[in-house]
Amino acid sequence: MHDTDDIGSNNSGNTHLWDLIEARIERRSFLGGTLAVAASGFLGSTALASTQVSANPGTVPPPRLGFGPIDPSSDDAIRLPQGYTYEILAPWGTPLLAGAPEFAEDASNTAADQAGQVGFNHDGTHYFPLPKFGNSRGLLVMNHEYTDANQIYSAAQGSAITPDGAGREKVAKALAAHGVSVIAIAKGTDGRWNVVKGDPHNRRITGTTPMQFSGPVRASHPLLRSSITPQPIGTLNNCAHGVTPWGTYLACEENWNGYFGTDDASWTRNALEARYGVSAVGFGYAWHRAEPRFDLARNRNELNHFGWVVEVDPFDPSSQPVKRTALGRIKHEGATCTESKGRVVVYSGDDENGDYLYKFVGATPWRQVRARGQSPLDHGTLYVAKFHADGSGTWLPLVHGVGPLTTTNGWIDQADVLIRTRMAADAVGATRLHRPEWVSVHPHSGEVYVTLTNGSGNNAPVNSNRANNPYGHIVRFREANNDDTAFEWDIFLLAGDPVYDPNVPVDQPVFGSPDGIWVDPSGIVWIQTDISNSVQNRADRGYDNIGNNAMLAANPATGEVKRFMTGPRGCELTGVTMTPDQRTMFVNIQHPGESTTYWNSQFGAPSTSNPSTVSSWPYGSASNPRRPRPATVVIRKLDGGRIGS
Repeated sequence: MHDTDDIGSNNSGNTHLWDLIEARIERRSFLGGTLAVAASGFLGSTALASTQVSANPGTVPPPRLGFGPIDPSSDDAIRLPQGYTYEILAPWGTPLLAGAPEFAEDASNTAADQAGQVGFNHDGTHYFPLPKFGNSRGLLVMNHEYTDANQIYSAAQGSAITPDGAGREKVAKALAAHGVSVIAIAKGTDGRWNVVKGDPHNRRITGTTPMQFSGPVRASHPLLRSSITPQPIGTLNNCAHGVTPWGTYLACEENWNGYFGTDDASWTRNALEARYGVSAVGFGYAWHRAEPRFDLARNRNELNHFGWVVEVDPFDPSSQPVKRTALGRIKHEGATCTESKGRVVVYSGDDENGDYLYKFVGATPWRQVRARGQSPLDHGTLYVAKFHADGSGTWLPLVHGVGPLTTTNGWIDQADVLIRTRMAADAVGATRLHRPEWVSVHPHSGEVYVTLTNGSGNNAPVNSNRANNPYGHIVRFREANNDDTAFEWDIFLLAGDPVYDPNVPVDQPVFGSPDGIWVDPSGIVWIQTDISNSVQNRADRGYDNIGNNAMLAANPATGEVKRFMTGPRGCELTGVTMTPDQRTMFVNIQHPGESTTYWNSQFGAPSTSNPSTVSSWPYGSASNPRRPRPATVVIRKLDGGRIGS
């Protein structure tokens, strides 16, 4: 049910990036060679690679990957290079709020219990240091993307959603496991990190937390009016994240469409719902059977409460989360912030095959806006990317009255443009991409890295036809100085296995489906993978040599790439952050033990009565199986040095 992203709902006919790549290869006379060779000759490739070294000569040395690379692994364990160690922090169900009960190994905790515990399926995360304790005490803030009925419900609770009190309790428990956790953590005298239970900063934001709407789209908008939740509540399917220059956390609503459904045979979806992938069956959760809030036929506008970026102030537990509508309504995979001429800039991918990359640029310097008591995220311009075959690109404004977005063409106002962001991007001619996900900005060169996870080929047999893009790739671009609308781009890395795809370089580690990406303060590019559980470890899909999902490190200055970490079975590695001194790294392990086609064939599919067939991580083993739990991994070097050096 989580492999729908590679299908897509974009029928616009807009140009696809892969068509541009093929045209660019042909013009450069690389026909007959491999794409790996072609990529090395892209316009600007050498210039882009050199900027890390030259950006701050004498002050910023190029990064160095000082660890020995590790091999792929299919073990149900964390694997790290020699000289590194790890510990487990804040697994799902850890008591967080005062009075919260301990985690029940049989998953019998109630919805009320879960509301005071760390949520399920950790995703994007950031470490906010506390004053005076920057490297030893801070707030770890993370998203919780979705729940797995096989894991969160006990055998007695079962997994079916029914239209009764038991069904409502199941939905309530799942909603309580979604959202965001603000977790106070501290390093003890033994060097280990722990959750500070009962700390006043600790907070759970869930699928029922009251929300504000701000910017051009207000909660009173006709398309947001709901008879069941007249005041918007909740945030769902939060994936990746962002951190603003003023110190707030941005949670991003991604696959929210799959939570809704209906059994009413008379319901038919409209054009807006079709473009956002809404269907009567959703992802099969069947929440609508117990909670009318999620029934498309009874509460249609509830859908439009989701698909936004949600701002959370981690330092103010009393503050209400705010959905910042000027950033557009899509399936947000991240909201990466940087600055340009003092203004905030936010990049966001729309994680679905064939969809687009967006950028928001503040209208005026953000410090001036905040001094007026306003939000810099409410005032500015939203753009969508159009790539060109010559290696250039243009940011197209999504502004009412500009280009085709006029009243004559059926666009009512700017709020309408933002509610129908995907359709507005279709109209202006944006470039379709293979699942644009995380974005990261190099702190020294300003280069921007975008992961394109995979195309429709993820569920098809692998061959040398990169048009289906079963493995994905990473694009990078550089924007012109003092110009919000122009950039130049190239391919940074091609993912894959050269055994199955000759386009893939033979001198880089095999990996597939790049997803999370983060450039650390020293300039190392950390790449996390999210191979679908339908193809993970399977030879007939070209993934047997790649093993479990992993995290790699790349040095843009030299082109060197090394595998740094592999995760347990069935998991995704997602979310990475560090303490300011770069001597502690936090990495999230999401959905270990989730139903995985290959491992199901070996050991049987997980269920509420037997959840550990695929994995027992982090606390069990083959001889002592235990319920798998998403968790944060805390990594450090044994010699106390900087991570990656």
